Amino acid sequence: MTDNHIRYLPGEHSRARFLRLDAATILKRFYLCERSLIISQSAWLAGIAALETKMTLPRFTWQDTLTAHALRERVFELRYPRRMLEIGEDAPLVEVFDESINAPSAQAFILALAQVFKPALLSAYRSYVSCADDLSDGPILRALKLAIEEKETQIAWLEGQVEAMAGSEPGQRQEAERWASALQERLEQVGGLTLEAPHTAPSPRNLPGRRPFKLAEVPARDPRFHLCHFYWPDIVDPNFAYGEGINLQLRSGVSHLNEVWAVETGGAILHAFADDLNWDYIYDAARWTYDESRHVLMGYERLRAWGFALDEMPLGSYIYDSAAGQEPIVRLGMLHYFETKNIGNKVKRAEAFAQYQDRMSQHDMEFDWADETIHAAYGKRWHTALHEKFPDRIPDMDGLHRRCDELVAEEIAAATDAERAEIRQVANAMIAKAGEVGLREPSQAAQPN
Repeated sequence: MTDNHIRYLPGEHSRARFLRLDAATILKRFYLCERSLIISQSAWLAGIAALETKMTLPRFTWQDTLTAHALRERVFELRYPRRMLEIGEDAPLVEVFDESINAPSAQAFILALAQVFKPALLSAYRSYVSCADDLSDGPILRALKLAIEEKETQIAWLEGQVEAMAGSEPGQRQEAERWASALQERLEQVGGLTLEAPHTAPSPRNLPGRRPFKLAEVPARDPRFHLCHFYWPDIVDPNFAYGEGINLQLRSGVSHLNEVWAVETGGAILHAFADDLNWDYIYDAARWTYDESRHVLMGYERLRAWGFALDEMPLGSYIYDSAAGQEPIVRLGMLHYFETKNIGNKVKRAEAFAQYQDRMSQHDMEFDWADETIHAAYGKRWHTALHEKFPDRIPDMDGLHRRCDELVAEEIAAATDAERAEIRQVANAMIAKAGEVGLREPSQAAQPN
């Protein structure tokens, strides 16, 4: 019997739309776009003033990182044993996503996320899930369905923040809208983010308002807070004790709130070393930054629960300021240095809060301690990787810590009498107000049920 007489069973079926490498190609495209936004969202943290946005974006970035990680791993499974993730034909699309970082303002950056990039990912994920095969694609569908829910929530939240930013900075709205509109147009020119490969487009005209990204060396701060350089007197005044009781509770709450600098630093170093190190670094740095944002909100919520208004809460910047103009490795060193420096104190403070029957402060401090033990490992791991890769420009850990210590000491030594007086006044007002709340001595406090 000749080949012409061989008969076959029908094989056309909706499940067979994507073959193995077709699926891998699409999922790789999704991963590359997520990765681009993870880096830009992190880089912009120091340039965003509103505390809600500065602290919520790291949570969204961590969600995006988990999605990207699942996509990446699935691509490797489908392409086994190949473990290369070249940009290839997706370059025109990734270039558009990479432009997000060059926004003319924080408002423009957030607007483009809300109206261009997050919706593009949401639409693409919905399209893939709607026609994917639950049998062959099952391992990635759970991640994509969760990502759809997260993107919907992110977009709604970001749109609300855009309106709030436009209300406080109306002069930037028109520029932001032009920026987002131009990016949308550019995205459409390359075919958008779809299940099909993008296509090249004519050389782009200059995007209106485009400003090549530069890290904010002077961090943007929310003007609703009491903005200052040093956030508690003991930093610049050795005669002002760290304290016990109310003083310790307040000092701890204010310290947590002021881990804003750590959020900004985490974002800065994720951006700085994303291309020098591998995906595992981005994954760890995104988690590190997200954790620090959680610590900030721990302090914020405790202070709010004790009745403090935003303008009564000191929000400083001296640690972030001390690394201004330094190489990015100094910021990584700062973050690692302060994590390892204070780990031991966390346990003692949690024990003190237990004695005060302040379960809220105890709870936050215990979780903070657990996070910081993880972060200490992150700092060591990635400093070692950088030192091995760039031995001529990355100092050893001891030398890096000494340099960080020197920079912070110089910042503190430069404190003015006016700065010392200002933060003493703020702290004393907080202590006096806390005393009026009528907190009881531990021996008088009711025992928990």
